[in-house]
Amino acid sequence: MKTYLMAAVAAAALLGSSAQAKPADLGMVNRINDQAFNHGEVVDTAEYLTDRIGGRLTNSPAMREAERWTQAQFREWGLSNVHTEGFDFGRGWWIESSSVKMITPRPIELRAIPVAWTPATNGPVSAEVIVAPIKREADFDQWRGKLAGKIVLISWPAPPKDAKDPAFVRLADADVKKRDEYRQPKFDPDELDKSIERRAFAGKLDAFLKAEGAVAWGRMSARDNGLVHGTGYNYKVGDTPSLPGVEIAAEDYRRLARLAKTGPVKLQIDSQVRFDDRDTKAYNVFAEIPGSDPKAGYVMAGAHLDSWVASDGAADNAAGSAVVMEAARILQALGVKPKRTIRFALWNGEEQGLLGSAAYVDSHLAKRPPHPDAAKQAMGPSVSQSQFPVTPLPGYKDLAAYFNLDNGSGKIRGVYAEGNVAAAKVLREWLSPYGSQGADQVVIAPTGGTDHVYMARVGLPAFQFVQDPLDYGSQVHHTDLDSFDHLRPEDLRQAAAVMAWMLLNAAEADEPLPRNVVPTQPKPTDPFAYPDPDEQ
Repeated sequence: MKTYLMAAVAAAALLGSSAQAKPADLGMVNRINDQAFNHGEVVDTAEYLTDRIGGRLTNSPAMREAERWTQAQFREWGLSNVHTEGFDFGRGWWIESSSVKMITPRPIELRAIPVAWTPATNGPVSAEVIVAPIKREADFDQWRGKLAGKIVLISWPAPPKDAKDPAFVRLADADVKKRDEYRQPKFDPDELDKSIERRAFAGKLDAFLKAEGAVAWGRMSARDNGLVHGTGYNYKVGDTPSLPGVEIAAEDYRRLARLAKTGPVKLQIDSQVRFDDRDTKAYNVFAEIPGSDPKAGYVMAGAHLDSWVASDGAADNAAGSAVVMEAARILQALGVKPKRTIRFALWNGEEQGLLGSAAYVDSHLAKRPPHPDAAKQAMGPSVSQSQFPVTPLPGYKDLAAYFNLDNGSGKIRGVYAEGNVAAAKVLREWLSPYGSQGADQVVIAPTGGTDHVYMARVGLPAFQFVQDPLDYGSQVHHTDLDSFDHLRPEDLRQAAAVMAWMLLNAAEADEPLPRNVVPTQPKPTDPFAYPDPDEQ
């Protein structure tokens, strides 16, 4: 590994003097800034997606409206080849209304939300609660014969933790530089199976509760301060849970648990949710600025358009979607005629496992064989990531660069190079005009959990931007606070300018960005690891 890394660093140094690293016409920086800061529409776009359309759960009516509206905007701005590409997903679902009340020992309206893709109560359901923490199948025996007619509180009521980090964060330069450390890849062949089992447990738990005669279930929010999320993953046709489920704010949940230790506690749940099975496909949205050289390939920017439903999906990820759309508007307004086509992607199903971008990779870029266990393969594309060989498709060579934005509305501070040492120096040269706006660092470390991942994992030059966290991780991510008020307009405008500039450089470069290697079957990297007894 040491020899390889030294060679890669040397190669990157040579690339620094190549024509490839030369920025595009620097006069264009001023024109991009003028469009972004004096004539920008990114805030208007974000406001429409959040206040007007709202939370955009995959295949919900709101998401269908977002798919239509974003295409209309691209066309209005003059973009080309505006279209959608569908992939198999599952059921639409949305919340019409819901309430969870404690009836006895005293009436209280609780802070709670239905868990996504759980069924409606079909009117108010009232029952006594039982606190029955169930984490794994081995816990079932402890509760057999005790749950009939009950609302089952399945979480252990963990006590609150002291806050360790500030609620709102701007990164210092030193904070960004800490990420500039090469991390050797790790491969644990058992970790995937553990993850699959965790995902499959929800279905097993639902079946157990139904068989025991429970009427509904509740879980405790993973965050304090009244925050709720409502995330759930049983979205496939034929996989819908039998029982209504709700997530209850941590403080309210702990109160219920304390009261249940000293006497009966009765809840009323009224979950008015709706399913929509008219179209089980989800759709990615695309638009383009055509390139002048059909043989030069294309560059791409992307963000996921879908969100969860606890709020309006503002920071996650109307912010990223609005920035990608604004970069498209800026470059189109400036009349750029790039050598490579610039493609803009708004992904769907990201929140359920990067499904939209995975479908794009599988259709256009590279394939992996399916997992040999069909039941596991049905759980989603993450299961295939342990499968080899990787087979590049004819379109693999055409993607010259991909830039993703999905960490809230904080301004761009740099780029995660995803271990692609050869590309890092080029990216740094391209970013340099935005150093005065805080966006001048390229860090070699990878980052995960968003739509560049499956592209980077097959060796393509795919990157996520480093952003100021703001209150994204502390309060907003997936919660009922994720509304327009948690966006920062100045940061969105800066991010759109940086995105447009980076895309233009990638589209005009003499050579595409260096790729990483196409991965082959790795060896386990931690042969001395001992199993966690708590996971057995």
